[in-house]
Amino acid sequence: MGNGAKAQQKRDRAGDKGPKEAKSQLKSNVSAQSVKCKTCFQTFQSTTARKLLVEHASNKHSKTFEDCFNPEDGAVKK
Repeated sequence: MGNGAKAQQKRDRAGDKGPKEAKSQLKSNVSAQSVKCKTCFQTFQSTTARKLLVEHASNKHSKTFEDCFNPEDGAVKK
């Protein structure tokens, strides 16, 4: 019996374990999209910095933060 037979025996014993299931974070990312622009309804993750939301409001809509988002939106209020 050579090393090839040992490797095959090991594969046979471990065969019932099967391949591991892939874990995707896409569903959790979609559920985290809790901040929504009032003007264009674009969603952002709840951890998005307020600075990014201010930039969105001014660049996309030429409006202020308060016109596009709720005052409590944005993870960091800067």
